[in-house]
Amino acid sequence: MTAGKTTSDAQAGASYTYADAGVSIAAGNALVKAIAPLARATARPGATSELGGFGGFFDPKAAGYTDPLLVAANDGVGTKLKLAIAHDRHDTVGIDLVAMCVNDLIVQGAEPLFFLDYFATGRLENGVAERVIAGIAEGCKLAGCALIGGETAEMPGMYAPDDYDLAGFCVGAVERGEQLTGDRVAPGDVLLGLASSGVHSNGYSLVRRLAADKGWKLDRPALFDQERLLIDALIAPTRIYVASLLPLIRAGLVNALAHITGGGLLENIPRILPQGAHALVDADLWPQPRLMAFLQAQGNIEPQEMARTFNCGVGMVLAVSEADVAEVIAKLEGAGEAVFPVGRIEAGDKGCTVRGSIETWAAKSDWSATHLG
Repeated sequence: MTAGKTTSDAQAGASYTYADAGVSIAAGNALVKAIAPLARATARPGATSELGGFGGFFDPKAAGYTDPLLVAANDGVGTKLKLAIAHDRHDTVGIDLVAMCVNDLIVQGAEPLFFLDYFATGRLENGVAERVIAGIAEGCKLAGCALIGGETAEMPGMYAPDDYDLAGFCVGAVERGEQLTGDRVAPGDVLLGLASSGVHSNGYSLVRRLAADKGWKLDRPALFDQERLLIDALIAPTRIYVASLLPLIRAGLVNALAHITGGGLLENIPRILPQGAHALVDADLWPQPRLMAFLQAQGNIEPQEMARTFNCGVGMVLAVSEADVAEVIAKLEGAGEAVFPVGRIEAGDKGCTVRGSIETWAAKSDWSATHLG
């Protein structure tokens, strides 16, 4: 440096670029080109736009709707992403993202139509981003909705270089008058559960706390399943129930649906109940999955806490008129779902009680937990 010339003088004459600040426009453009075929593979009637525009178009009439109500949902994946990032498991968190949104739409009777994603990272690694977005596209295909756009944001300083976050937004439709609101639920209805595929996308702050405190070796076979690595059991994607449930909804065989997410069985079921209806869930009616038993034992978690934290093996709950139960079970099993009774609707204060006998969920005595609301 020339004598007497300061660093600030040199910087004053420098020509700055976005890349100097840590953002690669070229990498972003390359990613858009790479994911365009993934998005096209999700095309469905009504979706007409290509990636790259300022927005995506959708034509509800082309999708077969006459007088649709639009239903919107958005969600993320939560701290499950920390496990995915730490253990190079990027391929299925996109399915989780879609599942959390589309399962929230189907419980209102709405068919998911189109999806948009938001991928934010400290440094854009196209290999990782493409794997994540491929999972999003796969989730959209499973749900029958079109991936019509999204946003990729490279934000150095906001996120650590290898970190990323996901958000999803989905719009569905239901013909006016056919939406599920819970008004049809009545005492005497049977509650049926659809098996979850694992922890789904809620409760991972507790899972990660247990992993750290108990020193789990996530890259070794799980204690409860020697054929599977523990990380793979924990990262299993959220099950998407749309294809199985939509025909039943359109046939009028379902009175209400509850997606079991944060808050567990205890807090999600009351969201679909009218005044004067109380859900009684009997934990004796289905076997506790081994993964859930492992989490409970590792954390010495009380059954009541399990009921409000994890899905406990039940990813979706249906309220069905007793006369339709056999037909609904047969159709769901034919669609590949594992179905089991989980309880009934009784007259009472709006809310839910989850109860079990001694030894159910490792209980030392009979137990119950109630949430009103």
